[in-house]
Amino acid sequence: MSNFFGEFAALGTALCWSFGSIFFTISSRRLGYSVVNRVRLALALLLLMAAHFIIYGSFVPLDVTGYHWFWFGLSGIIGFAIGDMLLFRAFVLLGARVSMLLMALVPVFGTIIAWLFLGELLQLSEVVAITITISGIAWVITERKNQNRRKDHYMSGILCGIGGAMGQALGLILSKKGLGSDYSALSANIVRVFVATSVLWFITLLRGRIPETFNKLRDTKGTAALGGGAFCGPFLGVWLSLVAVQYTYVGIASTLMAMPPIFLIPLSHWIFKERISLGAILGTVVAVFGVALIFLL
Repeated sequence: MSNFFGEFAALGTALCWSFGSIFFTISSRRLGYSVVNRVRLALALLLLMAAHFIIYGSFVPLDVTGYHWFWFGLSGIIGFAIGDMLLFRAFVLLGARVSMLLMALVPVFGTIIAWLFLGELLQLSEVVAITITISGIAWVITERKNQNRRKDHYMSGILCGIGGAMGQALGLILSKKGLGSDYSALSANIVRVFVATSVLWFITLLRGRIPETFNKLRDTKGTAALGGGAFCGPFLGVWLSLVAVQYTYVGIASTLMAMPPIFLIPLSHWIFKERISLGAILGTVVAVFGVALIFLL
């Protein structure tokens, strides 16, 4: 039953990230990706604290140890402050669909990191699955590159997307280390978001860009999209992702959480009027299929 609960949470995560990526693409293009990243974390922190109060009777977790602060804080800095900053830059340069396709590399990176640093065995089937995933992604981005006139911006977006995927993979592994088997996923997410928010806003203060941040928020459409993304992404989506990795295997959770590229094919067509070729659809399906094979063979 617990595995089913975790898998259901992982699928919910994929849906949240699909809609969240749409909102963040709109807001990042209107407000700027760095503004979006730090403001959405602050909004998400408020939402998380409210949820924590409703469920546990306190706005913040009272049982946080130094062990939790270390692992969740490091996870927040790498996953949110750095990884998501790169992802939002990719949203601006590539759009939601291709950026989230690059997030299919998260379980690939997770598998490789576990092999290199955690001593987990890398099976031949996993090598084949990783090759399929990368081939599918390469199929899509190569086709898109040939259609893109601003190839310098496109390649910068690809590099940002890859960096974002690496940040998320490391963040998941660090979160798993801190969660153990019985720590609250909601409490963990509050610590992660609090540390990442504190770091980003401290840097913003040092750079004297706090007034600029609030001036950007006068754009009502961009701010509304930012709010929607904050709810779907770092609040509900990441909360569900931690529930998923706590109650089911990281591999299965990562596989289901890699589904947004599939969901974003119709969403990008309907919302952004994006023309999507058959090759892009097939490449996306191949990439997601490869992700599934990594952990399901």
